[in-house]
Order: sequence, then C-alpha cells, then structure tokens
Amino acid sequence: MNPIYIIQNIDDVFSPALVFYKDLIRSNIAEVVRLAGSAKRLCPHVKTHKCREIVRLQMDAGILTHKCATVAEAEMLAQCEVPDILIAYPIVGPNVGRVRALVANYPKSKFSVLCDHPDGAKGLSAGWAGMSSKLDVLMDVNVGHDRTGIKPGPEAAALYEQIARLPGLSVAGFHVYDGHNHQESLADREAAVKAVIGTVLELRKAVEAKGLAVPRLVCGGTPTFPVWAKMELPGLQCSPGTFVLYDSGYGAKYPELSGFKPAALVVSRVISKPTPMRVTTDLGHKAIAADPPAGKRAVLLNVKEYSTILQNEEHFGFDTPQASELKIADVVYAMPAHVCPTVALHRRAYVVENNRVVGSWEIASRDRMITV
Repeated sequence: MNPIYIIQNIDDVFSPALVFYKDLIRSNIAEVVRLAGSAKRLCPHVKTHKCREIVRLQMDAGILTHKCATVAEAEMLAQCEVPDILIAYPIVGPNVGRVRALVANYPKSKFSVLCDHPDGAKGLSAGWAGMSSKLDVLMDVNVGHDRTGIKPGPEAAALYEQIARLPGLSVAGFHVYDGHNHQESLADREAAVKAVIGTVLELRKAVEAKGLAVPRLVCGGTPTFPVWAKMELPGLQCSPGTFVLYDSGYGAKYPELSGFKPAALVVSRVISKPTPMRVTTDLGHKAIAADPPAGKRAVLLNVKEYSTILQNEEHFGFDTPQASELKIADVVYAMPAHVCPTVALHRRAYVVENNRVVGSWEIASRDRMITV
C-alpha cells in the first residue's frame, strides 16, 4: 500500500468514512492548471467534491470560473464568492425562481445557465421578467452524448438567435460536453474531439454571421481534458471535474493523466469473518458508489489478493488467502472506482494532512437545497 494513504491516528476515524487527502488535492489542482496552461482557461465542475474548502483551494490557484449542475452547488460556490458561476444544467420550472434568488442574494457572483430548447428559452425569459439585469445563457450543444443539448445545425443557430432576442436573456456562448468520449487511447479521444469541433466552429461562424457574439466555449470533461487543453480557440475554457479527487476508474485508463493522484478514500473496518476465507467489512453501497458493476466498485489498497463476493447496503464481503491475517476491527482502505457519487453519500469528509487526520470538511451541496 502506498504510504501516502496511511492514517497514523486512524483510531480517530469512524467507519465507513470518506477521507480527503489535502496535499494530494493541492497537487491535482496545480497539475490541472499546468496542463491547461493558465487558470483562466479552466471552468472546473464542482459535482465531484461539493465542498467549499476545495473551491477555496482552487480559487487560491487562480481558478475563478466554476461550473455546477444544481442550484445548491451554485449557492455553495456563491458562498465562496466565486466571481463566475455556470449552472451547466437546463433550468426549468421553479428553479428559475431559485436562480433569481441567487442573483439577489449573492451580488458578488455572476450566474449563467444552459438552454437547449425553444420552450426552455421562453420559460427562462418569462421567469426573468422584472429583473434589473439580463441572465447570461449558454446554448448546450449536443455533440454526440445525447443526454442534453441541441445538435449543431440551422435549428441550433435559430435557437441561439431566439435566446438573444428574448426579453431578459443574453447569449453568452456554447457549452460542449462530450461525456461519451472516454476511449482508453488518447489518439482515439483526439480523433473523436476533432470529429466534432468542426461542427461547433461552423455553428459559431453561422451565429456570428447573424451579428451575435459567442464569447465562451466551455468544453469537455476529464477524459478529453488533455485534448481540449492543447487547443487554441477564442473563449475556450476546459471543464474537467473528477481530476480534483480522481479515482481508480480513471487512474487505470488514462496514462496521460498520471499527474493526477486519487485524493479520496473510504475507510472501512472488518466486522465479521463468517467463513475461513471470507472477510466482511462495513463498506456497503451506502458508503461507496454502486454504479459500477458489482465487484468493481472499489480497490482495496491493503489487501493484496481478494475476490469480491457480495455487497449490499451495509456489508462488503470478499474472499482472500489473507483472511487469517485480518482481524476483527482491522482497517481496510478502499479507493472508489467512481468518486463523484461516493462523495455525495457522505455529509462530511475527514481531512488528512501529513498522514494525520486534522479535521473535517462539510460536503455542503450534497443536498438539493442549502438556503435558496
């Protein structure tokens, strides 16, 4: 096991527990700035960590534009006085009023939202009636992920123009998320990005011909970040998210991102030994994300050889030839395969510095509402 993860005062840690390694987080932030070439070229997603203290560490590194998916995450960013906050999600229904409240309550932050449909644009405009300032709107461009967004072409150009003409709204650029591009080969990811960037630039040219500005291109996620980071496009901002904590799911796949180190673990303990080869810990799927297939949800750092047999709400069982060596209450360090939803399962994270727990940080925006 890598000694950087060993916690000397482990008896102070209840289990199962989320643990953040502060020095590794700082290192990951420095690495993302290095790869981007400038902190100004970054718009990182907070959905991975949902934590004020990590936002402040990023701001200390000069990252002043941040992206989120929920109104609660936007409020958390505003509480940190982030100057530029992009809610990278279609804002509809009562959430328009919640964004209005953010604008009123947090004047030091500027907010922008996404739109990908004419009805959504009309709803934003109607919901913004009476506001003294316009709402910045980025058009969500679908480049193949098919989750949200409008495909590049005449309909997209018409939507961008409609947003610009509607009362209360101001067009602010394109949001281009390519979450479907997570090929292991960097060359394959480069080819995939190059296959879509042409259509995005054609769309930009088409709307600029209508006299409309496209000041921002917020592009990519963590897998394609190294591809976008090499591009020199006016207004480009790269928006990785997982990099800040990283995880075993990414770490094994992308050698060109080897400068990022997993900075979050889940500490668990042996609670039972029901058979000679079986060890059961308290690492249930209420403590670590259950979206990878069973058996692939965690890497146990201090167990050399094991086979995952079961996992349910409060139990994680594995067979290992080391079973006789593991005692009841022994600590098992688990690295999540998918850190983002793992973080959302915990209200607080223990914080480790120099191999010792030094405090805890609140996962502030794991809830859907803070105050707004």
